[in-house]
Amino acid sequence: MTTESTTQQWVKSSYSNSGSCVEWAPRTASTTGIVPVRDSKNPGGPALALAADAFTSFVAGVKSGGFDAS
Repeated sequence: MTTESTTQQWVKSSYSNSGSCVEWAPRTASTTGIVPVRDSKNPGGPALALAADAFTSFVAGVKSGGFDAS
């Protein structure tokens, strides 16, 4: 599922670096249970709409190194 919005307050992930910039909209997440995620280099493009539990699992995987290249 994708969604587009320009009215959301976007926050850059603390895990983003110069080549991998991800933003999310925490205010929308707290009111709807859906976490919008987008590429900060393309703010006018589409955003993924993730269920809060799926986003939580994804963040846990990032923190644990589950997506690091071998």
